[in-house]
Amino acid sequence: MDAILAEVYSTVLPAAPYVLAAYIGILLVIAAFVALLWRKSKRTEADIDALERALESREQQEE
Repeated sequence: MDAILAEVYSTVLPAAPYVLAAYIGILLVIAAFVALLWRKSKRTEADIDALERALESREQQEE
């Protein structure tokens, strides 16, 4: 093996678990954020549907 490559590998390889852990951590945070947004989106959609139903029933009562 080339001496330069050996030096690069000896510098990079010990840090590999930390880099992998950082990527996994970032992916978990992004996944949690997307799940939170999806949940809030579903709740907002249900609220809009409830408001539409209330508006329709109010319009029918006025007739």
